[in-house]
Amino acid sequence: MEFATKLIHAGIEPDPTTGAVMTPIFQTSTYAQTSPGVHKGYEYSRTHNPTRTVLQNNLAALENGKYGICFATGLAATDAVMKILKPGDEVVASSDLYGGTYRLFTKVFQEFGIKFHFVKIQSGEDIIPFLNSNTKLVWVETPTNPLLQIVDILSLSSVTNQKGLLLAVDNTFATPFLQNPLSLGADIVMHSLTKYMAGHSDVVMGALIVKDDALHQKLAFIQNATGATPGPMDCFLVLRGLKTLHVRMERHCQNGREIADWLYRHPKVGHVYYPGLPHHVGHALASSQMNDFGGMVSFTLKNDDLAEAVKLMENLKLFTLAESLGGVESLCTHPASMTHASIPKEEREKNGLKDTLIRLSVGLEDIKDLKEDLSQAIG
Repeated sequence: MEFATKLIHAGIEPDPTTGAVMTPIFQTSTYAQTSPGVHKGYEYSRTHNPTRTVLQNNLAALENGKYGICFATGLAATDAVMKILKPGDEVVASSDLYGGTYRLFTKVFQEFGIKFHFVKIQSGEDIIPFLNSNTKLVWVETPTNPLLQIVDILSLSSVTNQKGLLLAVDNTFATPFLQNPLSLGADIVMHSLTKYMAGHSDVVMGALIVKDDALHQKLAFIQNATGATPGPMDCFLVLRGLKTLHVRMERHCQNGREIADWLYRHPKVGHVYYPGLPHHVGHALASSQMNDFGGMVSFTLKNDDLAEAVKLMENLKLFTLAESLGGVESLCTHPASMTHASIPKEEREKNGLKDTLIRLSVGLEDIKDLKEDLSQAIG
């Protein structure tokens, strides 16, 4: 089954009771049992819900996995992965990653005795100096947030598989339309479904997708035991959004390429971070690992002046200044004060994240209007 067909049909059948083509919203907390402990596979909606089951099965198919596990947020999904570790375990993680992930690692799980090494990771060789007998997990994003760096998943998985480590890949920026980490050797794929997967800025949700039976059992147990599960209405909205993921991502990629190229040629723009640009250090790898380059673009002004960068963001009309990404509408974010504010300034700057960096989530609007908006904002 090809990807576009999977989006619409994989794991999804008409409702057996009514024949409804769209998966119903099973807005219930509990289910009738014919005898104590005898039921139809559903007993309580924290544990299982039919709407969530369909979404989880669809996600598993999209990522070429076996199991999907949905959570109330992307951070709840990340939290579940961390809970398979124990005090004394060590994690090697990308130094360029979402600020909320960094905060969860350093302010929550580091306090419980888990040690984190934040490393600039491009290939498997980069993690080898940080591995020891306590290392249990490698966590990466690719493309990274917000500097759009590319990690060689196949190279990384060859090292983690050899060393018996788990490899988790945050695939939020790419989506399974552009990249399938499990097919490249990863053990866990994480998604903030809030972003491109739902696609309409009206849901907050996360997911994990895995192939291994034992790993699925551990994570599903944590999902149920800790209770960070999404409601059926949100699951329905993500299912609805997924049906158009392929056509939306095609437009996101098209607009993203044009905006990145336009910014690169603008005399007042300094550095443009976009893996689709030929000069990008990860361009060749992205070309081989991904089907396209996505709709996320970051850049700085040539004068590298914070006041000018702020003025630009305030002047935007179509690009909405807001956190998040991946919706049909174009968004502009200032990582240093918004999505990555929880990372100390010295750590941000060490990793190359300047206070003057501007991140764009390029939406589905007409490209002419988007260029005109950026042009008038830059001045």
